Amino acid sequence: MLIILSGLSGVGKTSIARALAKKLSAVYLRIDSIEQSLVDTKTVERQNLDDRGYRVAYSVASDNLKVGLTVISDSANPIELTRDTWRNVAIQANSPYVEIELVCSNKEEHKKRIETRKSDIPNLIEPTWSEVQNRTYEAWSREHIVIDTSKFSINESAAMIYSYIVNVRR
Repeated sequence: MLIILSGLSGVGKTSIARALAKKLSAVYLRIDSIEQSLVDTKTVERQNLDDRGYRVAYSVASDNLKVGLTVISDSANPIELTRDTWRNVAIQANSPYVEIELVCSNKEEHKKRIETRKSDIPNLIEPTWSEVQNRTYEAWSREHIVIDTSKFSINESAAMIYSYIVNVRR
């Protein structure tokens, strides 16, 4: 199964993805880690990343889905094109998938998260609150699960996703 997490920076994607990956013994793919690695190895300049990190993640996800592993993607997934591509990765691998958008409806809480967090990826420059607010993030055009992380803890959010996945697999 491919678990596709989406949402702006600071909504809790990484924390929830890690909790799920541990619980499911799943492959965990984090776009921030992939992109920073591309920059650190001088494969590409940050301003020219485009979709390179996503392309690497799509390939690694496909390989793992084809051998029957559960994969969790942790990315902003901000536009319909990336959402469609993640879904197509699962379809082409003959794997079920679930699309989950994480939001933080409490703007003050969201801002606080952005302004107080510290990156666990060396050299990664986290976005500012202004950059998060001004990021392109297209509205969804199809059904998906939405979890408001200002109303549920990381563990509660991960448990809701886990419960959904267990029911889908039956």
